[in-house]
Amino acid sequence: MEAIRALRVVRKSAVKVRTQTINQIRTLIVTAPSTVRDKLRGLSARELADTLARSRPTGELDDPTCAVKTALRRHARRYQQLDEEIRDADKEIGPLVTQAAPRLVALPGVGPETAGRLLTSAGDNPDRLRSEAPFAHLCGAAPVPASSGRTNRHRLNRGGDRAADNALHTIVLVRMKYDQRTQE
Repeated sequence: MEAIRALRVVRKSAVKVRTQTINQIRTLIVTAPSTVRDKLRGLSARELADTLARSRPTGELDDPTCAVKTALRRHARRYQQLDEEIRDADKEIGPLVTQAAPRLVALPGVGPETAGRLLTSAGDNPDRLRSEAPFAHLCGAAPVPASSGRTNRHRLNRGGDRAADNALHTIVLVRMKYDQRTQE
């Protein structure tokens, strides 16, 4: 569990910085001269990064167009490096998660990333997890009584491990889209 946790920390950090990088690229494009902006309109994040990384800015850096093109190229290369780092982390985490919980990864909609999130959450609290109910409480997915007077109702627990709750949410979304049994 500790190995998975350590590798997930690096992956999570790389994902966060990659998101910041593409946001910075898009912000620079919005404020860039129209000659630069028009060429990059409508591209996905990956296409944008690939196009900008291949670019060859020419001119003097005191020219705003050249400076923007240079900055965009550097950001795009950073994006590509972070993307590679994330892929490497996934390759390292995958076998560890499969070794730790092969039945979990075999379930439809559960990949190495979501399984890793669940395993690290469960790894912190192994003595608490004797059945499904404590696991649901740990993830913040268990119903909590919210009755008042004659009204008898429940709400979802707002506490719990948010990363585990997010992993469960991701699994449900994937299964709703791709798993026939879940759709039915």
